[in-house]
Amino acid sequence: MILTASDWTNIRLRTLRKFFRFFLPVFILAVCLATGIALIRTAPKAERRLPPPVIPTVEVLSAEQSHYPITIRSQGTVVPRTESTLIPEVSGQIVRASANFRTGKFFAAGEVLLEIDPRNYENSVVVAQADLAQARAALDEEQARVDQALRDWKVLNLSETPNDLALRKPQLKSAQAAVSAAAARLELANINLERTKIRAPYAGLVLEKQVDVGQYVSPGNVLARIYAVDFVEIRLPLTNSQLAFLDLAESYRDETASDSYPAVELIARIGQQNHRWQGLVVRSEGAIDTQSQQIFVIAQVDDPYGRQHGIPLKVGQFVEAHIRGRVLHDVFVLPRRVMRRNNEIMVIDEDDSVERRQVDVIWSDNNEVVVKRGLNEGERISLTPLPFAVSGTKVQIAPEKQPG
Repeated sequence: MILTASDWTNIRLRTLRKFFRFFLPVFILAVCLATGIALIRTAPKAERRLPPPVIPTVEVLSAEQSHYPITIRSQGTVVPRTESTLIPEVSGQIVRASANFRTGKFFAAGEVLLEIDPRNYENSVVVAQADLAQARAALDEEQARVDQALRDWKVLNLSETPNDLALRKPQLKSAQAAVSAAAARLELANINLERTKIRAPYAGLVLEKQVDVGQYVSPGNVLARIYAVDFVEIRLPLTNSQLAFLDLAESYRDETASDSYPAVELIARIGQQNHRWQGLVVRSEGAIDTQSQQIFVIAQVDDPYGRQHGIPLKVGQFVEAHIRGRVLHDVFVLPRRVMRRNNEIMVIDEDDSVERRQVDVIWSDNNEVVVKRGLNEGERISLTPLPFAVSGTKVQIAPEKQPG
């Protein structure tokens, strides 16, 4: 087969196309690789630099000594001074009830709340009066016989001394005893007649009534439950540490109690408002609760249902108590948020460095702590939390906020 010039030309073109198709990409990749290596080797080296230190900004409080009146917080339930159960001492039908003998009504001391049918007891009084009159008449007769026996003995002019039987002294004593017994029966009849009227032993309020007009009652039946309203009491638990800051005089046997009582403010939320009552802590209980190791003090509020309180302090109401305790002198009062574990605070020294310092905390509540020792007048305390700061850490002081 003889190849022509055009055939040779075509063969050369195909060969060139195959060459470029397979070797040109390899060539390009090799060039790129060589260029990259050259750039990496000739690139400038980056310098390693440490970030600038971050100095925290803190708000500070200047320590100032002051006097701090302690408020001791507790809570309790209002109970009446005296609560009683009315029970009749005689039996009969109830014929009258006072208009104040209703649950929730007030009554005065000595007021007749209920009256039992008195007719049987009035008859008993009449019978007892008659018995007493007869006994007295019999005594008068016997006294006359004694006097006559003495005269007769003198008329006989006997030398012997008359004995008691001759002078009828035993009969006289029997008649006198009969008079005393009749008088006692009359007194008991009058007492029973008086007991038909159930009187209030004190000024108070009816808590619950259980009988009404027409009902027959006898001794032992419960007529009503009542309680006194001259003052109420609130039993408040305190810990030993709280009691140490309360100026409450101890009670000793055969000694008159002190007249100085700490003031207490009682607070109860009724609806959307807090209502307050003023009272006094009048005594403490003589024993410590074995389970809670707390001691209870008794707060007293006079005339709890009086209009001067604005709203009555009702029995059974739960109240929060703020008791006025001692005044601590020359102490530092700090916000509770500055305190760390183990009574430690962050003090900022003159070089604006942190100093972790332990202080002597003598009182604390939910908002404040009171420091007695460990601080000096004018020292700066960090108000900003620094959880990981150590002594010597530099800080910068935030500018004071201008009011308004």
